[in-house]
Amino acid sequence: MSPEAGRSEPLRGRAHTFGENIDTDRIIPARYLTRHDPAFLAQHCMEDEDPTFASRVQAGDFIVAGPNFGCGSSREHAPISIKAAGVAGVIAPTFARIFFRNAINTGLPILECPEAVAGIEPGDDLEVDFATGAIRNLTRGVEYQARPLPEFVLEIVAAGGLIPYVRRQLGTAS
Repeated sequence: MSPEAGRSEPLRGRAHTFGENIDTDRIIPARYLTRHDPAFLAQHCMEDEDPTFASRVQAGDFIVAGPNFGCGSSREHAPISIKAAGVAGVIAPTFARIFFRNAINTGLPILECPEAVAGIEPGDDLEVDFATGAIRNLTRGVEYQARPLPEFVLEIVAAGGLIPYVRRQLGTAS
């Protein structure tokens, strides 16, 4: 994610909705894991769940999914492919714990909000503020409140992930 995710202004984009228990193999199929290039992974993001996703998603859009998003393996390829596809963040009722950590480590912001997921339809225009946890469905005129990301997590996301964040903290070059 670009540093814009950690800024104080909300981000705006369309919702791409998915069901529950979307595992990491559905996010990025194992057949593509021989390459680590984010741009390549982005081309195949969500391919087995929605073959048109990579061609339809636009920079700043959001994935909105059911509970237990990112279950399965511990591979970091899943959040990397989502971030590289231009997705501004993921909203779900719950995330698999290892995906949650990998998302933050790679700079992909995520919010847990069951009410928002229940009220968002495919293509809805959203405005999301990761600092406050506010999720506004502009299409339907409804606002939801997720628990905001802690300041240190926003700093990690704004830096582009944990490694760039640590490098900044240590004052070393990337």
